[in-house]
Amino acid sequence: MVANDSVVDVLLLEDNPNDAELAIRALKKNNLANHLEWVKYGAAALDFLFQRGDYADRPDCSPKMDGIEVLGLRRANPQTRELPVVILTSSKEERDLVATYRLGANRFVAKPVAFDAFAKTVADLGMYWVLVNRLPPEIRST
Repeated sequence: MVANDSVVDVLLLEDNPNDAELAIRALKKNNLANHLEWVKYGAAALDFLFQRGDYADRPDCSPKMDGIEVLGLRRANPQTRELPVVILTSSKEERDLVATYRLGANRFVAKPVAFDAFAKTVADLGMYWVLVNRLPPEIRST
């Protein structure tokens, strides 16, 4: 999530449509997503981040990547390496936790299973990144 004077941009990378819908609802309910883009796969997220191709029209056979792979590629690019990243995942694997922090994730949060808990977690994350967390000026203006 990146905040500037009037817009909150959220790129939601989520392959589960139900979880995506819950996250989108929670963010919008709390007025935390003036502009939100949902993509299902890592390749689409990279196209969005690097402003290449028309990711909405990618064929189904496009390569799929998980969030950790996208995080690594984002970190390797000077244009996107400083963007804050929150990993909201169903993974309970310690190796995923370690890998995401090594690749520059700012937070690693396990997805709650229950709807109310999921919605509250997304809302709390949004509130933190928009209202509490402070970003350096070069990131805020991105």
